[in-house]
Amino acid sequence: MSALKFCGECNNMLYPREDKETRTLLYACQSCEHQEVATDTCVYKRVLRKPSGEPKDALKDVAADPSLPRTRSVRCYNCNHPEAAFFQAPTKGEQAMTLYFICCNPSCGHRWRD
Repeated sequence: MSALKFCGECNNMLYPREDKETRTLLYACQSCEHQEVATDTCVYKRVLRKPSGEPKDALKDVAADPSLPRTRSVRCYNCNHPEAAFFQAPTKGEQAMTLYFICCNPSCGHRWRD
């Protein structure tokens, strides 16, 4: 993935957009008519660096992350809140994936694994 792209004509930032006729990804300037074909189809990539073991860095604000799935079939053991976010991650020393739950109650934030 490349860094931010800027317009060669007016130096404003280029934003990704799709050319629906040719079904190609373009970077287009919102100030002028300049556009260029994207060389890489990856628009955004989030890299999480975490220590081995339980993914503690990824759990800080995970309850507020709208991209994570949520469930109401599991209650928090700490505050009995009916909603929890969950994700899978590998655990140190194990080949299988571990299912992690995080309480969605902002005042609790309890986390546990299945």
